[in-house]
Amino acid sequence: MYKNLKLKKILSIIVLAILSNTTYAQEYKNQIKGNALFAPIGMINIGYEHAFSQHWTGQADLFVSPWKSFAGRHLQIYMGHLETRYYFSKAMEKWYVGANMGMAVYDMQKWNYWNTSLYQKGFNVMLGASVGYQLKINDHWNLDMYLGGGNSQGFYHGWDGSKSPRERYDDADNWNKSGEWIPYRGGIMVAYKF
Repeated sequence: MYKNLKLKKILSIIVLAILSNTTYAQEYKNQIKGNALFAPIGMINIGYEHAFSQHWTGQADLFVSPWKSFAGRHLQIYMGHLETRYYFSKAMEKWYVGANMGMAVYDMQKWNYWNTSLYQKGFNVMLGASVGYQLKINDHWNLDMYLGGGNSQGFYHGWDGSKSPRERYDDADNWNKSGEWIPYRGGIMVAYKF
């Protein structure tokens, strides 16, 4: 009788372990996503998010604006970010805050040069924060709405496109430098959980 009781306890523990593992395995810990705001104008913004715990996730994302000319302006940007997110309720659900860092290379015309032939080519590093909300559509689909920004340190050459051959318009010996506090990420990502 004692052996049967011991065997029942062992079997109960095994069954509970299997059931709890099955429940855990059904939680979706990964997301792939694409930004619905930029896709219609031919800009690609994709991401991958992974849950590390009940509240913490990590995300890597890539933004590509392949346009050598967009509405007559330089707008070629290749940007990548890594972000750590803290969700207040549960990973990949509802409100979150994040800390991010990223890099970009670009050939673009800054907004304050739009009425000129001047443009900038260079790279930058970014360090900042994000705030967002993930709206659950169903078990597999979410909308990830977010806005982020921070400090952006740019290193670039300023070019005058009206000169032939082109000439630099800035007086910097090597790289012209620009540091700004700006919004540099945001949108509505359509996310698939798996």
